Amino acid sequence: MASFPDWIVREVRRNKADLRGSAAAGTAAQLAALSLHTVCDEARCPNKGKCFSEGEATFLILGDICTRRCGFCAVKKDKPLPPDAGEPRRVAGLCAKWKLKYVVFTSPTRDDLPDGGAAHFAETNRLIKELSPGIRTEPLIPDLQGDVKALEAVLASAPDVLGHNLEMAAGLYAGARAGADYSRSLAVLSNSKKLRPEILTKSGLMLGLGEKPEELERALGDLAATGCDLLTLGQYLAPSKEHRPVAKYYTEEEFARWAEKARAAGFKAVLSGPLVRSSYRAKALYEEARGRA
Repeated sequence: MASFPDWIVREVRRNKADLRGSAAAGTAAQLAALSLHTVCDEARCPNKGKCFSEGEATFLILGDICTRRCGFCAVKKDKPLPPDAGEPRRVAGLCAKWKLKYVVFTSPTRDDLPDGGAAHFAETNRLIKELSPGIRTEPLIPDLQGDVKALEAVLASAPDVLGHNLEMAAGLYAGARAGADYSRSLAVLSNSKKLRPEILTKSGLMLGLGEKPEELERALGDLAATGCDLLTLGQYLAPSKEHRPVAKYYTEEEFARWAEKARAAGFKAVLSGPLVRSSYRAKALYEEARGRA
């Protein structure tokens, strides 16, 4: 296992301090009052303190239980509950209350649902836009088992960005991403571009799972070939000792070099750094890409 770098200790301390503040407590209380989940909590995001203290959160719809058992993810694995029909309106209402200009929402993978949760995503997106005119939306969807009709349903609700994370290099899928398929994830992004080319697409990769440089280069090339517009690169951090261990901690200089490689591959906007996550600074990344469109 890779040695534990000092920057993680510093960031953990900073986030714990942020979470003790009244602003973060208020964010958490409003979410709890509406029985809403966030990926910040469920995935143990290292930026939770910062985002909560600024009144920001990435909503996790369709419950907090995943039907897959990826070795890197902290979201609970079990039999999920049926979709909550009132959830889309509660999410949309809180977006309006917080006066958000940009929102990211995602879900656990729901292979138990015929459409993978696509209709729930579409309704959430529709209501957010209805209650907050002018807001930009970024649904970060699972692979929907490759169902193109399900993808069409999400796209028909007119999100500004369609996100789907490739997560890792192809060679790591068998050991770390059970139930997922590298080619299927690429197809989600390429099909989105074919169906609605005006909607930006976005993906993310975790570094430090054991990928080789040539495997990471291939992943960047494969993503760029789908027409993917936006990319995030972040350090994998094991949620617990039971999860897949970190193979390598990348330096900030290495993240900068990989960001340059990604831009050279053709991405319109790239965010790369140790604590970068899919929804981190999402609005700024969107605006950067639109400025280069």
